[in-house]
Amino acid sequence: MTYLDANATEPLRPSARAAVLAALDSVGNPSSVHGPGRAARRLLEDARDRLGARFGAAPGDIVFTSGGTEANALAIAGLGGGRRVIVGATEHDAVRAAAGGAAVTIAVDRDGVIDLATLADALRGPPALVCLMLANNETGTIQPVVQAAALCRAAGAFLHVDAVQAAGRIAVNVAELGADSLALSGHKLGGPLGAGALLLAPGRALPPLIVGGGQERGRRGGTPPLPAIAGFAAALEPPRDLAALRDRAERAAIAAGGTALATGAARLGNTTCLALPGVRADTQVMALDLAGIAVSAGAACSSGKVARSHVLDAMGLGGLAGEAIRVSLPWNATEADIDAFIAAYTAMAARLARRAA
Repeated sequence: MTYLDANATEPLRPSARAAVLAALDSVGNPSSVHGPGRAARRLLEDARDRLGARFGAAPGDIVFTSGGTEANALAIAGLGGGRRVIVGATEHDAVRAAAGGAAVTIAVDRDGVIDLATLADALRGPPALVCLMLANNETGTIQPVVQAAALCRAAGAFLHVDAVQAAGRIAVNVAELGADSLALSGHKLGGPLGAGALLLAPGRALPPLIVGGGQERGRRGGTPPLPAIAGFAAALEPPRDLAALRDRAERAAIAAGGTALATGAARLGNTTCLALPGVRADTQVMALDLAGIAVSAGAACSSGKVARSHVLDAMGLGGLAGEAIRVSLPWNATEADIDAFIAAYTAMAARLARRAA
């Protein structure tokens, strides 16, 4: 199988696998004061230090979670209390669900970039919490977070950044972005499933969403999953530039009759969104799967369903919103993987075009 669905989950990096296995040999609870507990605590705090150094946060301002969904929910519940919530139209469903139906939605252009003038207008009024992803999971579009942060500061608003897709693919620094909080997920950058983190600006208070024994400085109850956290930290390897491989796949798909979407904006080097006009997205996903190519249509967090993309709808793409697949290259993608994709996509497009005719 040629795996090209990294935005759903990255393959486990060897460094992360080794860290998980080593942490599994730790028998202590990080909250215990005896020797094994202190050893476990050192593993936990070493991981916290590594995340802080990589993403520009003080270790004490890092809260470990079960993943990106929990990190987003914790930030929105904790920072959004008593504030209006404002979200970009292409935010992940985890953010939209946590924000609730009363959230104000900010429009995006045809490439999925948020309209900053509309955001500035929305910030007039009572204090707000703005939720803006750094990079979109379906198109790879990178948002102007630094500019949005400046607008938020001027208006006395908080800014929460979902950096789940961006981390591990581009440079991410919570302080340089100007965010009040930033969500991460270990398995999106080559770590194991089950660990994420919420990074906070210095001095930013945060009530817990999950209460318990006072772990994570009272901000998230529950014994931390030490092997997953150790693997998360070990997966923080330098980003690999995959744009040349992505562009070759994109050119071949266009030559075969496809349409590349969101190419007018800055985007992640590993991600392309390809529409095949007249052919449903789920039909394409299944056809490529039968040919040994794993891709997806939209987000991977909808209980296995393939549904029309709210992201592409928000971009005003009409019927193409139900005819687009996401190809996202993993950290270990090769030229042979792209060769396999091109052969399968070209054959699929020709076959389905004949059927449509």
